[in-house]
Amino acid sequence: MANIKSAMKRVETSSKKRLQNNAQKSEMRSQIKRVERLVEANDAENAKTALQTTIKHIDKAVQKGIIHQNNGDRQKSRLTKKVNTIGA
Repeated sequence: MANIKSAMKRVETSSKKRLQNNAQKSEMRSQIKRVERLVEANDAENAKTALQTTIKHIDKAVQKGIIHQNNGDRQKSRLTKKVNTIGA
């Protein structure tokens, strides 16, 4: 454990931030799974609306630096492909 006051503050703030990042990443993953479940159920209407909210969650995670830009783009691309296949 840190002995210096500023180091103790850094430990505290970094642990708070880690918890926030984990919560946001978990929510993003839950949204992705929701879209995938709707695609498996062939529910095109609900999958499209869920895709929009999922894309917002992914973009927010990229913006905050929780995931890399390319990772976010890849996930959005794959989900969009899946949703478009059931729509056709």
